Amino acid sequence: MTDIARLTALIEPEATALGFELVRVKMFGGESDPTLQIMAERPETGQLTIDDCANLSRRVSEKFDALEEAGKDPIPYAYRLEVSSPGIDRPLTRLKDFAAWEGHEAKITLAEKRDGRKAFKGILTGVEGESVKIVDAQEQEHLLPIDAIDDAKLVMTDRLIAATQALSAEGADEFIEEGQD
Repeated sequence: MTDIARLTALIEPEATALGFELVRVKMFGGESDPTLQIMAERPETGQLTIDDCANLSRRVSEKFDALEEAGKDPIPYAYRLEVSSPGIDRPLTRLKDFAAWEGHEAKITLAEKRDGRKAFKGILTGVEGESVKIVDAQEQEHLLPIDAIDDAKLVMTDRLIAATQALSAEGADEFIEEGQD
């Protein structure tokens, strides 16, 4: 099993050096198609351009190649590297993510049952200490410790789309032009 904490410790300085904040490091795809997913963002926009993704991918690849040459390969098998921006229905991984998206709908899955359930869907109402507050459809507020959360992401809604339209579209023109060749 891949040590995500170790990978995060290796990747985070590379993201920081480029002025990015790391949102998530995750391995998925199992043995048949292992993929190392890195999500990062520019703090001022919450996004990355295509060039930003390429630059971070290059830095991480170079670092991992150097570790492999030194006999310290952090992932000792073939895998695919995927670097991206978190997107609109972004994963929520840090307390500040939950606070920033207060008022928006989210889905949260816990590692173990709490209050008789593992899955929560509702409106984020902020953070309290090291816990996330969410109000479900029955108007019940739940206080969920951040370290108990296995997965959390925003739900695509009209309100979320409207809230993200103000984000930068820098780089979109270049992407469209390249796709039309």
